[in-house]
Amino acid sequence: MGMTSIWHWLIVLLVVMLLFGAGRISGVMGDLGRGIKSFKKGLNEDDEPAAPRPQPRLSDERPAETPTTTAQPTADLDKR
Repeated sequence: MGMTSIWHWLIVLLVVMLLFGAGRISGVMGDLGRGIKSFKKGLNEDDEPAAPRPQPRLSDERPAETPTTTAQPTADLDKR
């Protein structure tokens, strides 16, 4: 009476085949196979060492310094 009977699964498979048709199921399985192959290929590409990144060039030159201004004394506003 449980869901594990072989006859139950054969009837379910027959109903699915009648609803969707063999062509559509075949197409879905083909897409699933391509997806698995693509996934495996992606995993294999991750295993390969990555190309070394170019290091930024460090130069001994310092950036041009901007001239600094010194604070000029302001006139006393208290004198009137």
